[in-house]
Amino acid sequence: MVTGMGRAAARLSHGERTRREILDVAVQLGATEGLEGLTIGRLADAVGLSKGGTYAHFGSKLSLQLATVETALTQFQEEVVAPALQHPPGVEQLRAFTDGYFAYLERRRDRGGCFFTAAALEFDDRPGEVRDALRAAVEARDAVIKGALGAAVEAKELPRTTDVDQLAFEVAALCVGANVGHQLLRQSDALERARRALDARLQQLSYAALERRRK
Repeated sequence: MVTGMGRAAARLSHGERTRREILDVAVQLGATEGLEGLTIGRLADAVGLSKGGTYAHFGSKLSLQLATVETALTQFQEEVVAPALQHPPGVEQLRAFTDGYFAYLERRRDRGGCFFTAAALEFDDRPGEVRDALRAAVEARDAVIKGALGAAVEAKELPRTTDVDQLAFEVAALCVGANVGHQLLRQSDALERARRALDARLQQLSYAALERRRK
């Protein structure tokens, strides 16, 4: 026998599943068509629901945009960040992160590529809650890169004189450039070039660290 509480839980579970399915589509539309153009009406058409039914899940365009950013961040953390953090801190973790990011780009080539690169370019000069949420997400990504690099310095995999902030900037820029080459320019070797560029930079620094230890 299903109690009233049990039925309510079942309805909530179904509602949550529906919301997640809607947001999966919202992330794709946000990356391919832009977050500003992401309206409840457009999303309702894309998922095959009524506008009223879709509106009930969000209530406003702003709530929809913020929920879409949050969902995109959760997906990024699950696909890229969490697997990378399972590796030992340092260069290995950094490589796991960048390899995971490049694989993320490959999977999403027909879905707009990196959600955050697309959205950041759209909202970089639009103050407000959406921009703040995007900035926080990008800063969280950069913190993973900095953490791995800082650990690499501590482990003497990189010279103690390494400017971690500068190198983290270079790695983040490399990721963004890889997305542009892969997504916009449709360069078949963009991701491989990005891997080689990162390898060369790390090898240069690793060699410097080795030379310092020999002296």
